[in-house]
Amino acid sequence: MNHFQDAKTSLEQVAATYAESIINSIQQEYPNQMQHMMTGPEDRPTPREAHPAFYGCFDWHSSVEMHWALIRLLRLTPDAFDKTKAMEVLGAHLTEPALFQEATYLRSRPHFERPYGWGWALTFVHELTLWEDEAAAKWLATVRPLADVITELFMAWLPKATYPIRLGMHSNSAFGLARSVPWAMYLSAQGDPRLLNAITQATTQWYGEDRDYPAGYEPSGSDFLSPALTEVDLMSLVLKREEFLVWLDAFLPGLSSGNPKSLFQPAFVSDASDGQLAHLHGLNLYRAFVWEHLNAILPDDDQRRPHLETGIEAHARASMGAVTGSDYMVEHWLTCYAMLYLSRG
Repeated sequence: MNHFQDAKTSLEQVAATYAESIINSIQQEYPNQMQHMMTGPEDRPTPREAHPAFYGCFDWHSSVEMHWALIRLLRLTPDAFDKTKAMEVLGAHLTEPALFQEATYLRSRPHFERPYGWGWALTFVHELTLWEDEAAAKWLATVRPLADVITELFMAWLPKATYPIRLGMHSNSAFGLARSVPWAMYLSAQGDPRLLNAITQATTQWYGEDRDYPAGYEPSGSDFLSPALTEVDLMSLVLKREEFLVWLDAFLPGLSSGNPKSLFQPAFVSDASDGQLAHLHGLNLYRAFVWEHLNAILPDDDQRRPHLETGIEAHARASMGAVTGSDYMVEHWLTCYAMLYLSRG
């Protein structure tokens, strides 16, 4: 089965629904869980005051990633929905003063949203480099200061980060780096390989010798990422294909027999209104995304492919229906994970 072709068709079918959900979410300021380090008793901004571009979607990183999802929809499926409202909202958010303030905020708080929000922000900026549109070129210039700040923060942090964080949530080191690799490659192609070199060095230092990863312990109760598959995704991006396949054989040696079983079984979400339990919908779609990505790398006759294809279908079936029409604790972010799965490449 060619999952990618099916996914492209599905993306067109859901584009209008996804776009409407994203537009509503990125403009919804409350409820909001601000991660704002107060510097004094008067330092009490509202979400919109602190983040004039990314104030919606319950938290900053969700707003950033949902802006990415909307731009990706506009780039890949421009005729599948009425894009007028989307362009208006993006134009109102992605102004020079708003993005200057966002960049200034991160520069003054260098630990804010590290590394999850950083990675999604660079994914968002990189998407604009792919979209051949006059508005995209304008917005790229506007958001470039934010990308430059995050690039600087990454290069200051990575040499000091002796150990990775291997959780299935925001602080996961591999996911933040994997989301940043396309922007790092873009910078390298422009003559500045520093970020790509820093990511590659950290990746090989942290994960290069990993063997027999205990993925059978997954998932934890509030995972929206797979610690094992974040490594797989990142290593596939920084290693040459043959080097990666050798590493993968040692890292997850049981894949050819469909093991560990828990990595191929979708997580069950008992209550989508519980923000932590609802994370498991993201885990299902993230697994489907990485399995799809890995399936495209493996040789055609590889014994792992049938297990991956079964896993892709099962995980997508378990959580694609929750992307919209479920609960705001899911809707304010899950679309971006559905977009990763539906628009790989």
